[in-house]
Amino acid sequence: MIKPVPPARFLDRRSPPHLGTLILFTATAAMAMNIFLPSLPAMAVWFNTSYATVQLSVSLYLALSGALNLIIGPLADRYGRRPVALWSCGGFLVATVGVLLAPTVEVFLVFRMAQAVIATGMVLSRAAVRDMVPEAQAASMIGYLTMGMSLVPMFGPALGGWLDETYGWQANFIVLLVLGIAVTGLIWADMGETAVRHHASMAAQMRAYPALLTSPRFWGYSVAAAASSGAFFSFLGGAPAVGTRVHGLTPSELGLYFSLAGIGYLVGNFASARLAVRRGVVRMVRDGSLVIISGLSLMVVLTLAGVTHPLVFFGLMGVVGIGNGLTLPSANAGMMSVRPELAGSASGLGGALMIGGGAALSVLAAATMGAGDSPVPLMLLMLSCGVVGFVAILLVQARNRRLGL
Repeated sequence: MIKPVPPARFLDRRSPPHLGTLILFTATAAMAMNIFLPSLPAMAVWFNTSYATVQLSVSLYLALSGALNLIIGPLADRYGRRPVALWSCGGFLVATVGVLLAPTVEVFLVFRMAQAVIATGMVLSRAAVRDMVPEAQAASMIGYLTMGMSLVPMFGPALGGWLDETYGWQANFIVLLVLGIAVTGLIWADMGETAVRHHASMAAQMRAYPALLTSPRFWGYSVAAAASSGAFFSFLGGAPAVGTRVHGLTPSELGLYFSLAGIGYLVGNFASARLAVRRGVVRMVRDGSLVIISGLSLMVVLTLAGVTHPLVFFGLMGVVGIGNGLTLPSANAGMMSVRPELAGSASGLGGALMIGGGAALSVLAAATMGAGDSPVPLMLLMLSCGVVGFVAILLVQARNRRLGL
């Protein structure tokens, strides 16, 4: 049962956080993930190492983000959303300074992994929304939340590519440092507590996980979210190689092409915000999965037919972005509604499954490119993710019918 909450008042710590604050908190986590992607080839040269080594700054970051998700949820259920958010922002600032001062690629990777603490932004923003409103409204509000933060994948890589060419790859992390300082101040001033604190110990909080892990519906929503986002994480792992080796794009050009996926994600989230209450979470996830499959199937067919323009790969990733925008808000709302009193834990556990799977897929995507110049294996990997997500939500739909939901 959702506790009554007062309306949000901007910069009032006694009220729930403003939606804009949650958007910026989530956007910081998203920007930390992707702003520097066009710089990966330049970073390999700077540190005198291989592309595969610097690509670990993506996959290791995602892996640690997934692991942190397992404890962020119980911590936030036990101690509250606000203190966990503030501590994570402080850790992110320290890690970002470490990244900028790193003398070797090994030190860089250590601090880059520590930056993953900002993943708290995605977990706690969703949980705070679910604290305040019921399931269908949560899906709609998460749609607006992610619609706002989807501007990051739209402009983040483009900005990063320009910064790399103009000032060097370090400029990307200076931007992250400035943004992190601003968001930390905003959370301190605006983010009131939304959770009913649990007095159980952390161990007891962690023992709540079996209640989620034994729920077929939780697994269905989580796998649907993990698989649909897995297509995007695979894209993150392989797209820099596709852009530079297959199409010969410069960092700034690559950043602009990256933005097409973000534009699609913005469109999909806008549709989610408008349609989720009326259509329901299951149908939204199902429709989004079909859009993902359609876009990736067309990408494979055109590539095999010899149509190799960058817009075939990056443009149709915009269609995949639409599918993700339709799928993820409702899948996240669904997984947190299986046990509403464990919304933080559900958001964290679901996020761990999603991001941990994304880390593995990111590494696998880079491996599929290898030293070759064919993007087809990467495309088939992304298409497989879409199919898995569609099957998962069909199983949830069947389960709901049996339960009369």
